[in-house]
Formats: sequence, structure tokens, C-alpha cells
Amino acid sequence: MERLWNSNFVKAMTGNFLLFFAFYLTMPLLPLYLNDTFHADKDTIGLVLSGFTVAALIVRPFSGFIVDTFPRKQVLMFCYFLFFIFFAGYLIAGTLLIFAFIRTAHGFSLGSATVANSTIAIDVLHPERRAEGIGFYGLSNNLAMALGPSVALWVYHLYPDFNYLFILSLLSAGIGFGVICSIKSRQPGIVKHNEPLSLDRFFLVKGWRAGMSIACFAFAYGVLSTYLAIYGKEMLGITGGTGTYFMLLAVGLMASRLIGSRTLRKGRITYNAAVGVVISLIGYSLFAAVSEMWAYYLSALVIGLGNGHLFPAYQSMFINLAPHTQRGTANSTLLTSWDLGIGVGVMLGGVIAEMSGYHAAFWVAVLSECAGVATFFLMVRRHYLANKVR
Repeated sequence: MERLWNSNFVKAMTGNFLLFFAFYLTMPLLPLYLNDTFHADKDTIGLVLSGFTVAALIVRPFSGFIVDTFPRKQVLMFCYFLFFIFFAGYLIAGTLLIFAFIRTAHGFSLGSATVANSTIAIDVLHPERRAEGIGFYGLSNNLAMALGPSVALWVYHLYPDFNYLFILSLLSAGIGFGVICSIKSRQPGIVKHNEPLSLDRFFLVKGWRAGMSIACFAFAYGVLSTYLAIYGKEMLGITGGTGTYFMLLAVGLMASRLIGSRTLRKGRITYNAAVGVVISLIGYSLFAAVSEMWAYYLSALVIGLGNGHLFPAYQSMFINLAPHTQRGTANSTLLTSWDLGIGVGVMLGGVIAEMSGYHAAFWVAVLSECAGVATFFLMVRRHYLANKVR
């Protein structure tokens, strides 16, 4: 059997970890930074920080087109360098307006770099180990998500100066840039378009069913992740448990990647997805139905196990529905669907919570999970098995 852990795949994973580690280092303390440095109120903080997510969402479809049309390695290096250098902008931003501009531009670079890097990681994997490799590749995201916020809070506790965090993020991204520059990747084929622009240049049309399904799971995650802390504080009296919750979520994600790698290696992609969507639904149902501390923390582990199974399986389905010349488009379609679901979940979750309370918002998240599960079993699985390219 062909080797999974070739040097180029390890470099792609390392670059991805350092990129997300740099990103998560700033995540937990940016609201405090904006309040302390620029005296921004809650609404302004939300507006400034949402610019990053909106920018990443906008650029995803175009990133797929660019990655498939131009040399992927050069696209990755350019986007990763921008992501790296924007951290220096945080150090010199003298006004809230300048910071907001830099933060939004940073979202464009992250959205593009993640599409390019994940596509190159798939390029350097042997086809027989691709589904398994995609699962392990996601471990680098999960590990960064677990370590980044914890390291950030520890550093800030020792040195209560936000510039230390920005410098640390700059160093992490700089090392990551050096790592990805050493990747040796041969693009399977560059698309030359002579016909007029069409939707399938920017969106994998064959993947709309899977996109709709995974957006449902993302909607639920958007509701949960945004309103988790305030719900825990107001309803369960948990004041410092959010970090523990996300740590348990990351543990579940990493464990499921390791457990699911065996079935992915055997090509049982739809089986992995089916297991993941069901476990994820159980986790959200537990969170919404039982207002106890043990259920609060157990749901994190269960949701992590579910999402860790379903996400690499869905990514493999997107990749296998596309020809090799549309791998970038397939990746960007998956990530766009996920980002869109999270964005709608954040917005609608707040409206529902304001009108009917947090329990109602979390039950809507459960209904969204049910819709995702139904869509998978009734539409996605059958369509994938009938239309996969490889």
C-alpha cells in the first residue's frame, strides 16, 4: 500500500496547523482588545469581528476558481504570505477604522489560503489513501483549535499586553509560510477556460445536495458556539467552563478522526458520514434536552465525535464528485456551505433567543440537525454513490 505520511503531506498539515494556531491565538481576546484599546461597545465589536467571517465567506467560491486556474503552489504562497503579514498590521493599527479594515482583509487571505492549502494536501496524497488522509489533515485544525485559545489565555495571564499575542501569531504564521514554501507539488492539470463564465466555475453544481446537508449541521454549530457561554452562565451557573467545553469538543474531534481513519482507508465514506450525522444529532439533542452540567460537558464530546466523523467524509464526497481539475472548486464549495450555515445560525439563533429564549434556539439547532440527517439519507448518499468520479 502507498505511503500516507509523505513529506509533502506532512508539510501541508504543519502549515495548516500553524495557520490556524496563529488564527486561534487572537480569537478569544480580540473583543477585550477592542474594548480596552479603542473603547468599542458590544455592537461595534460584533460588527468589526464579523467582517472577517463575511470576507472569508465571500472569497471562498472565487478561491476555488483561482486554485483550479492558476498554479496552486504560487496561489498558496501568495495567500499565506498575506495572512502572515496582516498580523503585523494589528501591531500598527492606530484607530478602530484601520483595525477593522485590516481584520476584514485578513479574512480574505484566510479564506483563500485554506482552500489552496487543503487542495494541495489532496494533490500530494495517493488516490488510495486520499479519504484517510483528509481525515488526518483535519487533525491539524482540531489541534490548533484546542491549543490556540489555551496558549493565548496563558500568555496574556503572564504578560497582559496584546502585542505579545500579535507577535506570537506573526511568528507562527511566518514559520508556517516557510514550511509551505518547501512543499513540492505537481498540479494534476490547470484549467484553461475559453467558454463564457458559468456557475460551475465557482460552485460544484453536483455537490449542491451535500452542500445543503452540511449547511444544516453548520447552522446548529453556529447557534451552539455563539450562545454557549452566556447560556452556561445564565442557566447553569458555569462562569469559566467555555474553554473546557471546546477542549472536550476538540478531544472528540481528534478521537473520531483516528477512529474513522480505518473505515475511510477501506473507502467506506458514506458509512463514516452516516455514523457522524447520527452521533452529531444525539449530541445536540442531549445538549438541548438536559439542562444539567454533566450533559453540558458530555454533549461536547459527543458532538466532537460526530463532527469529526462527518466532516472528512463529506469533504471526501465533494472531492470524489469532481474531476481533478475542479478540486479547488470542490473544496471551496464545502467550506462555503459550512461558513454560510454558521453565519445564518449565528444571526437566526440570536433572533430566536431574543424572542423565545436560549432553549428555543438550541431546539431549532436540533431541528436543523434533523434536516441535515434526513437530507443525507434521502438525497446525498444515493446521489454520491451514483455520480462519484472515482
